[in-house]
Amino acid sequence: MALLIVVAFIIGYAMIAFEHPLKIDKAASAILTGVVCWLILTFGIQDMPVAAAGLEDSGTLLHHSLSEHLSGISEILFFLLGAMTIVELVDVHNGFRVITDRIKTTNKVKLLWIISWVAFFLSSVLDNMTTAIIMSALLRKLIKKQEDLWFLGGFVIIAANAGGAWSPIGDVTTIMLWIGGQVTTLAIMKNTFVVSVICLLAPLLVATFVMGRKSGEGELAKVEVEHNDHTTPFERNLLFFLGVAALLFVPVFKTVTHMPPYMGILLSLGVLWYVTEIIHRGKEDDHRHKLTVAAMLRRIDTPAILFFLGILLAVSALETSGHLRMTAEALNNAFGNIYAINTLIGLLSAVVDNVPLVAASMGMYSLTDFPPDHDFWNLMAYCAGTGGSILIIGSAAGVASMGILKVDFLWYFKRISIYAAIGYFAGIAAYYLEHMFMR
Repeated sequence: MALLIVVAFIIGYAMIAFEHPLKIDKAASAILTGVVCWLILTFGIQDMPVAAAGLEDSGTLLHHSLSEHLSGISEILFFLLGAMTIVELVDVHNGFRVITDRIKTTNKVKLLWIISWVAFFLSSVLDNMTTAIIMSALLRKLIKKQEDLWFLGGFVIIAANAGGAWSPIGDVTTIMLWIGGQVTTLAIMKNTFVVSVICLLAPLLVATFVMGRKSGEGELAKVEVEHNDHTTPFERNLLFFLGVAALLFVPVFKTVTHMPPYMGILLSLGVLWYVTEIIHRGKEDDHRHKLTVAAMLRRIDTPAILFFLGILLAVSALETSGHLRMTAEALNNAFGNIYAINTLIGLLSAVVDNVPLVAASMGMYSLTDFPPDHDFWNLMAYCAGTGGSILIIGSAAGVASMGILKVDFLWYFKRISIYAAIGYFAGIAAYYLEHMFMR
């Protein structure tokens, strides 16, 4: 059974990767993989240490574990649902014209640098997934050609994950390490900011060089702006600034109330729902309905959310079966070096969720072994946060962008993964050099 669940995960992963050649929606493959992995776990549950868990029987253990994982997954899905709805609401009110009307350049290189650095710093204030949602929606209003749209979207993923790695609230794994006491606010920013900058700067320089050698790659075909009168300038500006404020409010809400982020995003969505109902209440029903949150809930990409659900269910099954912890222990026994261990954890996070990998590592290494702000924890925050960029489904930012921009898995692997890997290893090298020669 132990081997069977790994085989099921690999087959499901392959089905997702070859979505377009197989002509099978990735959401279907992900959901099927997640459920099958838990079914295999159900029939093999007898091998799990039930007595150590203090539960009555194997069925109780499985139900308890599934409920616990589903609770955490639901928090992510509700956050994603709320954030995507807010972005769609701003979009349908033409709110992004506040930005797109001011971006005049059609130069691909210049826009690449602008978009990437905006995403980098925005993700440190929000988080990488929310940033990817906002920037992907913005790109959709700017870029017409699919190839260009996907390329810039790929760099948004790299930038969002790099920006989230140096901020204690920028990525779920840094939040875990921050709350667990492994890193502190000022120390994590000081120790990982430069390497995170290099993680983005290195692929940007390479991409600039590559595009400079290709003729005809310099100019972008921008989306033709449709000037319509279904919203007024006041409504556009109001929804844009309220939408941005609603997203920025979430980390503040979490810090003040200590409640999970999805509660903050739902509060923001509720406020925006009331605002739109009030400002459009005097309009005709057909016209008003197109601008409401209820209509946005029908517009968002529900298969993308189900895809995320399936992937996280499959990974949680691997965690429950003990495979992820065994992997972490194997890395420790095989290498023992903090640079090798964290580098491999980052690479593994491109395939499976970085959260259980970091959680397993936090359980294996105590603060006695590595005190707060030790290089081990700082490097783990960087590697777990940025390694997921190498594959599009390796991070929440990638999955969110995949849902909004419809980026193909294999296309991302062929065109973007090399840039993400360059940035990832460049950052690790920078951290190593700083540790060896500047301390």
